[in-house]
Amino acid sequence: MESAHPAPRAASRPGARLDRARQAAPQVFERLRNAILALELPPGAPLSRAGLAGQFGVSSTPVRDALMRLEEEGLVDVFPQHATVVSRIDIDRAQQAHFLRQALELEIVRLLAAHPDASLIVRLDHAIASQQQFAKAGDFEAFIAGDNDFHVQLYAAAGKRDLWTLVRSRSGHIDRLRRLHLPSPGKAQNIVRHHKLIARAIEARDPDAAQQHLRKHLSGTLSELDAIRSRYPEYLAD
Repeated sequence: MESAHPAPRAASRPGARLDRARQAAPQVFERLRNAILALELPPGAPLSRAGLAGQFGVSSTPVRDALMRLEEEGLVDVFPQHATVVSRIDIDRAQQAHFLRQALELEIVRLLAAHPDASLIVRLDHAIASQQQFAKAGDFEAFIAGDNDFHVQLYAAAGKRDLWTLVRSRSGHIDRLRRLHLPSPGKAQNIVRHHKLIARAIEARDPDAAQQHLRKHLSGTLSELDAIRSRYPEYLAD
């Protein structure tokens, strides 16, 4: 997989409309959030309320509500009476999100390794196999979805699914940092390798090894922060 600057793309194709059976604001929020995390809307990209309302076929109210939620997560900067833009990646927020996630998942893999479940191992191996296919195809967005699927299986198996929701709501900045790092040669393959090691350690009832592999897995992007900063200085804010 070649390293390449992620090319910004439109957040949603013209004419794409929302599901009228569901509330509009959460859908607008999810679509914009996904586009921001995928860097389809890169740091600094302007967001026009009127333009978004027309794009999604809604009034200004759902757009306003969605932008407020994005502002709460630090993913957009709102300048009253002036502009709304996608925020730069805040390194401090990214580090705090990493700290939270690592603290939770270290305990989760220890718990799972103490009482391994054969059905969980099957689900983890399925997620890993899917990721291998996505990595081979160079499909970064599907690969990231597969990465999340692997981790959500851990939370669900430990009975901590709500904590995954909490982690996701705090992870916008670290997720964008990881998206910048993912195209680097060997990065996707390393993620798959770490997932295999975590799954095997859980299966072998080895909590220490599971924690060791998880810690190394989660620290990969932040350990390359200087290199990422040198390549994308306009995207990061210290």
